[in-house]
Amino acid sequence: MKPKEITIVSGKGGTGKTSLTAALVSFAPQRTVLCEADVDAPDLEILLHPVKVSEHPFMGMRTAAVDAERCIGCGKCESVCRFEAIDMSSGKAVVDKTFCEGCSACTLVCPQECILMEDTRQGTWFFGQTDFGPMVHARLNPGGENSGMLVQLVRKEARLTAKKTGAGIILTDGPPGIACPAISAVTGADIALIVTEPTMSGRHDMLRIAELCERFGAKAAVILNKADLSNEGAVKIEEACRENGLPLLASIPFLLDVVHAVAQARIPSEELKSYIGPIWEKLMKL
Repeated sequence: MKPKEITIVSGKGGTGKTSLTAALVSFAPQRTVLCEADVDAPDLEILLHPVKVSEHPFMGMRTAAVDAERCIGCGKCESVCRFEAIDMSSGKAVVDKTFCEGCSACTLVCPQECILMEDTRQGTWFFGQTDFGPMVHARLNPGGENSGMLVQLVRKEARLTAKKTGAGIILTDGPPGIACPAISAVTGADIALIVTEPTMSGRHDMLRIAELCERFGAKAAVILNKADLSNEGAVKIEEACRENGLPLLASIPFLLDVVHAVAQARIPSEELKSYIGPIWEKLMKL
């Protein structure tokens, strides 16, 4: 049977998405696969402490590479590069892959044809084991490209792992926002659990990510975190959920004990126990 994938997302960073994901993990059944899809800022591993089983390179965008022996130092490649990725100070063309955007213009003007485009390592993905089950997670290199592609990769590996182990659920910590990584995280998920907060920006971004989920075929539900920081803001979130047909699974107050647990790199399972249990039951019904 195909496993059900629950992806936890947020319209903005700082809502408590990863803390709540970790707490949900502790309530999930034994046969669950965990997936960290926030590859630009992978924080779930800090709380779950996966033991690394394997490590794999993520090859993303193609960038330029120069055969130094054949380079005659004419500088044509440097003059055509809009991104200032080529340095001629040594008398030979040297490509700084941090700045190369893969346009391949340099390959077209090189009279020696000594510049080629090659696959470039943009990050790393890992397979590990936690106290709660197998975990697939990844880390994009600083400034790395193709984060959406890396999200697709870890989700694919999580599905393969679920198939091998017979797991019925994949619990995915998605990235915040509505950009390419978020699209890659929610597309094909059975349900997207949106974590928001009682602010104007929280309401606005919740509705943006909800629209994204609808567009890409993922059912959405909402958790209102830090609900007691603004009674007016909480009411507006509740109204927005009713008006847009979004199930509001829970309103969780700001809990200082949760902050202390996360600061100690510890899952706030006990601190959130009275909320996460009912949330999990509602998720299973959805």
